[in-house]
Amino acid sequence: MYLSRPVYEMLPYAYMALGAVLLGISFFVTRGSTWLMWAGMLALVVGLVLWLKRRDYRTEQSEYNRHSLDD
Repeated sequence: MYLSRPVYEMLPYAYMALGAVLLGISFFVTRGSTWLMWAGMLALVVGLVLWLKRRDYRTEQSEYNRHSLDD
């Protein structure tokens, strides 16, 4: 599946925003608040993991010397 670059770059932030909204709603809703809390925490963790994995990959790629393979 292909996503355009702006959508792809926005995904971790969208997951974290969704998680924050679900956690906020879980504080005000009495019925089903446990499920909303867990779903919010899961969305926050997924967004954070995506963001950290992308950051680490981009850091490693910028430090990689592609010209050393030509020698």
